[in-house]
Amino acid sequence: MLWVLFVLVAWAAAGISCARLCIAAFEAARPPSPQGGAGKRELSLYEAAFLSGGPRRVAELTLVSMHRRRMLLLAHTGWATVVDPEGEDDLERSVIGAIGPAGQARIAPVRAAAAAADAVRSVADRLVSAGLAVPDGARSGVAAAVRAVQGASVLTVAMAAAAALLLPQGQDTTAPVLGWFALPLLLTLGALAIARIEVHPYTRWASPDGQRLLGALSTEDSLTALAVGGVRALDDPKLRAAFTSGRTAHRSH
Repeated sequence: MLWVLFVLVAWAAAGISCARLCIAAFEAARPPSPQGGAGKRELSLYEAAFLSGGPRRVAELTLVSMHRRRMLLLAHTGWATVVDPEGEDDLERSVIGAIGPAGQARIAPVRAAAAAADAVRSVADRLVSAGLAVPDGARSGVAAAVRAVQGASVLTVAMAAAAALLLPQGQDTTAPVLGWFALPLLLTLGALAIARIEVHPYTRWASPDGQRLLGALSTEDSLTALAVGGVRALDDPKLRAAFTSGRTAHRSH
């Protein structure tokens, strides 16, 4: 009867993890109260970039914007070179600071440093306060809850396998016993399926209000297309290669 203990463990893991996921999803669906008219206001390019792709996208937009204004040179080999060291705003100044006094650096580490700068955090805080972005805690909470449910699914399968090994040979009891494990497994798999549909939007950067504003943007302008679609939306293959080369070099280290 040791298998009963395994069933209880599987049920406990499934119940606790699914309850945690429900709570995390509920919290994620309750962003801060938006400021008056926040859902009707227009997004800046930086804000659109953050809502579409987070801090990394903001850094990419800043780099490309500076390149097109001849403040930076982004080479297809993955290097960024400063042409004009006077940034027009905090985001541009954070990029120049990330490149350093040498005036030249790999794009990948520059992008990473710029994405982690206080200037990007200010954009994020402003969007969260307006109810247009999902807070970090809510997004990470949902992701952790989903991983917990996935772990409970694996644990249920492991407990079922262990119980099957402990059953006496020659007795037709395997199917009824495994049936008890099928219920918590169906619970966890069902929760993951629902989370994929209902909870997934809250793991993105934009809240539902933010997603509606993004959907209203026209991507005819190349910088807007970059903000919404990322570097793959760039129409210049050499500029796309600059970011690809930088990412490859960064990974090789």
